[in-house]
Amino acid sequence: MSMHGKILVVDPIATNRIVLRVKLAASHYDMVQAGSIGDAMRVLGATVPDMILCADTLPDGGPLRLMARLRKAGLQGKVPVIVLGTDCDIKSRLKLLGAGIEDVLEKPIDDSFLLARVRSVIRAFASATEWKLRDGTSRALGFAEPNAQFAGAQTVRIVAQDQACLDSWHPTLAETVRASLSRCTPAAAVERHDDANVPDGFILLVEPEARGDMLGLLATIRSNADTRHSAILVVQVEPDCKLGAQMLDMGANDVMAFHRDSSEVALRLETLLARKRVSDALRDTVRTGIEAALIDPLTGLHNRRYAMPHLARIAERAVRSGKPFAVMVADMDHFKRINDTFGHAAGDAVLVETAQRLRENMRAVDMVARIGGEEFLIVMPGAGLADAKNAAQRLCRIVRDTPFDVPGQAATAVNATISIGMTVCDPAPTGAKGVPSPPETLLDRADKALYAAKADGRNRVTLSRPAA
Repeated sequence: MSMHGKILVVDPIATNRIVLRVKLAASHYDMVQAGSIGDAMRVLGATVPDMILCADTLPDGGPLRLMARLRKAGLQGKVPVIVLGTDCDIKSRLKLLGAGIEDVLEKPIDDSFLLARVRSVIRAFASATEWKLRDGTSRALGFAEPNAQFAGAQTVRIVAQDQACLDSWHPTLAETVRASLSRCTPAAAVERHDDANVPDGFILLVEPEARGDMLGLLATIRSNADTRHSAILVVQVEPDCKLGAQMLDMGANDVMAFHRDSSEVALRLETLLARKRVSDALRDTVRTGIEAALIDPLTGLHNRRYAMPHLARIAERAVRSGKPFAVMVADMDHFKRINDTFGHAAGDAVLVETAQRLRENMRAVDMVARIGGEEFLIVMPGAGLADAKNAAQRLCRIVRDTPFDVPGQAATAVNATISIGMTVCDPAPTGAKGVPSPPETLLDRADKALYAAKADGRNRVTLSRPAA
């Protein structure tokens, strides 16, 4: 069974590590462990986890010292940290949150809330990493780097059934947060608005009698096309771990307990809004650049100009993470015969339908590109040999088993097949942490495997020797 992510637990007490290992394993997380900051940095030198769970007291320092070491190693902002602590006053918690720590959970920690918080943070960082990866590809192609400082002022709606609950900290919050704040009830929170007035964030003040309304509102915000990217901070008047876990899994970005002091609300909200500014800028940069210059006009797939830099980024990321990836080159068999027999319009129709079949039968994270006349490049991040081979064989069957309808040939369906050459790069067995293979080298390996597939009779998958 595949794991959902790798988590580094830093705790000097072996019993605590064992308990966490059991909890994480039950939710299909892989765990690595360390008893001190020094041990943790040695682990991080060999593998980059998806998250760090850190005790509030360590033999060689505390969470703030760990954050300093992560910053020095260039890992701050790339690996999220949650602190598991004992009693923590507001001042201490603010200091930790201000240092970049995602959350401070006080013991005893509810299992369902801990795992929901882990899921939400890993999900957020995985999404951000994917957009940064795509932005890196755009910048490699010469597109301008996003500049969020020229964006308009952000807006936040504070939602509460009982507006009097907000009187204790709303004025102070309005002076502290740079965004423009407004107040409303749940019924008015997602009223119709034009594009210029879509809220960048919501604070949902959850009172005990309004839990059902707030759950419904959260679902509406996340399913609405206008607000699905809005930041959502849930503030519970009466802490409820089960409800908090449910709201995190439904798409809330952060959950905290209500305090009359608004400092923590302001700090958490500013963090969420800053991340939204970056993600919005990255989305805009990628969207405007790629749609104009990097899409093949016939098939709608990415073209070679996009594919090669993106492949280079995938290779770089694999070296850092130690996770494998697969590169495939798929080529239509006897495509010239289709053009000569049925005409170029028919050939184009076959290419368009083939592209659609390839795209629809790969994961969202996979890249499918048209890199030549009838040649396609497929890259599968995180895929090992078995998964990649199964995927390639499935693609061959999908093309082979269903004939193609083409213009001008209503009575005759066109049969076609593809051959696939594949290479799998897995740095983990050798612990390779050096320079990633250039995209041209990876493409050459897959191409040589493709030639072998053609020589062996076509309509098949051939694997090159694995690359480290």
